[in-house]
Amino acid sequence: MPGEQPQTYETLDERFRTGLCQAGDSRLETLFEGCRWAEGPVYVPAGRYLLWSDIPNDRLLRWDETTGAVGVFRTPAGHPNGNTLDGQGRLVTCEQGNRRVTRTEHDGSVTVIAERFRGKRLNSPNDAVVRSDGSIWFSDPEFGIASDYEGHRGESEIGARNVYRVDPGSGEVRLVADGFQGPNGLVFSPDERRLYVSDSIANHIRVFDVQDDSTLTGGDVFAVGGNGHFDNIRFDDAGRLWAAAMHDGVHCYDPDGTLLGRVLVPGTVANVRFGGARRNRMFIAADTTLYSLMMSVTGTPALPTGP
Repeated sequence: MPGEQPQTYETLDERFRTGLCQAGDSRLETLFEGCRWAEGPVYVPAGRYLLWSDIPNDRLLRWDETTGAVGVFRTPAGHPNGNTLDGQGRLVTCEQGNRRVTRTEHDGSVTVIAERFRGKRLNSPNDAVVRSDGSIWFSDPEFGIASDYEGHRGESEIGARNVYRVDPGSGEVRLVADGFQGPNGLVFSPDERRLYVSDSIANHIRVFDVQDDSTLTGGDVFAVGGNGHFDNIRFDDAGRLWAAAMHDGVHCYDPDGTLLGRVLVPGTVANVRFGGARRNRMFIAADTTLYSLMMSVTGTPALPTGP
């Protein structure tokens, strides 16, 4: 019917309704259009702004929450993909084009965190997460070296697609999980006892148990993508996992692995992130557009705080 609002939520399990997962805004808000491929949103509480990546255009963009203004934060930026914050509020970025993980210091200078494993260049770091002990964990598929569109065409020196941990003291890059086809998004459970990793090519999410020495065990499949292909993943503070599912919107999973419902989004959803003053605003990077959705659920803290 003329003027009818498009559906925003799809309930697949009654817990999606009783958990108030769909009690927020009834429509998506468009914050910016004009990217080539938007990824990696991260909200910076201290400045009340959001940074995100426009990979093919080799730039980081900045949206100001107080004014709505959008500008270029950095270009060139190494064909950036995933972004996160460390415990001091510094920006950690996966630079696909430069095949490295970097940290932006408070003075604006850039420090290289990881660019090699056992002397060999990384493939193209995709997403990163910081644990409360200061360690940085990141995925390393081959998407950025497959062509010149999101990086620079090249050969894999490592010959595998893995997940790594950077020691906060020594800076050593250690392999923590392998056997992936296309490791992509990763996130710790709110208590940091589990690490969830999406595999875009295998189209599933695996879950690992984190041991006291930071090694991983397990790796069972937590969820299968169905019509979507998983990209990044984030938790709310009730333990529900929210997954960017590409052509299938945003999936919401109960801690037991049940798909509770979906947020329906135009285009292809690459990344989601909770932010805003109360962490109840979901930012969604989809195709050329950055959306937001004010929700009644709350995301986990932007800065690592530990168990």
